Amino acid sequence: MLTDIEIAQQTEMRPIAEIAASLGIGEEELEPYGRYKAKLNDSLYNRLKDQKDGKLILVTAINPTPAGEGKTTTTAGLGEAMAKIGKKAIIALREPSLGPVFGIKGGAAGGGYAQVVPMEDINLHFTGDMHALTSANNLLCAMLDNHLQQGNVLRIDQRRILIKRCLDMNDRALRNVVVGLGGKLNGIPREDGFIITVASEVMAILCLASDSRDLKERLGKILIAYNLDGEPVYAKDLKAEGAMAALLREAIQPNLVQTLEGTPVIMHGGPFANIAHGCNSVRATRLALKLADYCITEAGFGSDLGAEKFFDIKCRLAGLKPNAVVIVATARALKYNGGVPKAETGNENMEALKRGIVNLGAHIQNMRKYGIPVVVAINRFGTDTDAELSYIEQYCKENGAEFALSEVFAKGGEGGMDLARKVCMAAEQPSAFQPVYASDLPVREKIAVIAKEIYGADGVTYTAQAEKALKEIAALGGDSMPVCIAKTQYSLSDNAALLGRPRGFRLQFETCGFPMAQDL
Repeated sequence: MLTDIEIAQQTEMRPIAEIAASLGIGEEELEPYGRYKAKLNDSLYNRLKDQKDGKLILVTAINPTPAGEGKTTTTAGLGEAMAKIGKKAIIALREPSLGPVFGIKGGAAGGGYAQVVPMEDINLHFTGDMHALTSANNLLCAMLDNHLQQGNVLRIDQRRILIKRCLDMNDRALRNVVVGLGGKLNGIPREDGFIITVASEVMAILCLASDSRDLKERLGKILIAYNLDGEPVYAKDLKAEGAMAALLREAIQPNLVQTLEGTPVIMHGGPFANIAHGCNSVRATRLALKLADYCITEAGFGSDLGAEKFFDIKCRLAGLKPNAVVIVATARALKYNGGVPKAETGNENMEALKRGIVNLGAHIQNMRKYGIPVVVAINRFGTDTDAELSYIEQYCKENGAEFALSEVFAKGGEGGMDLARKVCMAAEQPSAFQPVYASDLPVREKIAVIAKEIYGADGVTYTAQAEKALKEIAALGGDSMPVCIAKTQYSLSDNAALLGRPRGFRLQFETCGFPMAQDL
């Protein structure tokens, strides 16, 4: 079979103006970036804002394994398959980060014959959104250091600066640095560090902002430090939000691209789900719901991270009501969860499958707690046996989930038609969606609900540092806000080595922070 990039390069893409026209988007509502990608401006949403929403489908997965799951591939293929069965669908995805693209993960535009194109552009610089986010974040850092240099009127405590610089690249040598060296003219020496751009608070803000005004207001609420009296200092105290918003004036507009088969894709924003909320932008999803009968979106990593945050953070804050959820798994990954080494996951092993399928069972049960119909999509490999697939299908039915095989990697939309039909049937069922915890619970109780109901923990243990931070969060008004937990993606627990469905553990909280709460 051809490689992903060979398939992408041999595909004749439709001009982006044609893709836009198929959705009823006018020329004045489209800002092209070349022939095959474009920005969608505010005039489009303003025209459609009172139009009825389509059905919202979330694609999530079991915990990721080295054996692979194929969540984005399944999402792209499902969108293509919808067209094959005569449905008007649009896909809403996150933008890739250069760190994973050049690191262990690789590209993030799908694979095989279920890809989003132009694949090379998307995986590299795309429309410049990541660069704009990097610049906005680092402008804030530069303004903070300049404030220290120019007399520190705000009396910022250099030992309690929270904001860090960022770079959209894996560069561990910059994680902890000292800035301001080289003499008096070069600033005040202090410890600093770099994070990857998609883990920045600015990225989280972009994806939760409803419009440019809301974006500016949220940027101003970034908690950057504490002063010498222990009082909070925000970005608005430096008067940084206006300049930051100016740098993001184009980045806030969603991007339009397409799949190999011409299915429209809105791709915008890209926060990591093991750190932030792991969903594409609210603006992109809202727009997609207005443009088609079905909006197919995804959330990062397994359902314990991406889907939980999609439901409890994004849907809660944006007023979204999902109609169905798809859980992607593979027989290979389930056998890996059952203790089989990656190199042996292509061999039939029913005992390992039976041991490892409990991971899928946990994700099914967790998603059903949100009151949404569940469909399990098995991303099929050539090594899968009929006995393995029959066992998985029976297990899904016994656990209250519909089941479908997905062969979109090898066959494109044609390989996902059964999945598409079952997703449409699920989306027609009544959705009793509700978040897993109430908004008015204290932060400590919200964390306890997620730990017990989603991770399967017996309880939560806090360090002294975390206990202190919880008190600060409450003092700053954070108790009424959703919580965003950072943990490993490889296990339902907080220990990456615990596969399957871990039991008898307590979630260990090293620290708690307030910055994300201001964005929520």
